[in-house]
Amino acid sequence: MKRLLPPTSHRPDPGSRSWRATGATRIDLRDERGDVPGWVLVTLMTAGLVVALWTVAGSTLTEVFLNAIAKVTSAI
Repeated sequence: MKRLLPPTSHRPDPGSRSWRATGATRIDLRDERGDVPGWVLVTLMTAGLVVALWTVAGSTLTEVFLNAIAKVTSAI
């Protein structure tokens, strides 16, 4: 784990009031590479849901969209 902290000679105790009063914050720069399989799974599941929804209700969704566009363009 890497952290951005003030130089050691000027760094107060993290629990002290002076540490909090300076507005110093700890930034946790964790390695994000371990989360890639999770994002791939989320992406694939989302794509699967879109395909399933489009298969079941594609014609209805297209009709709703075209009706909405027709109402907007006729109002202009």
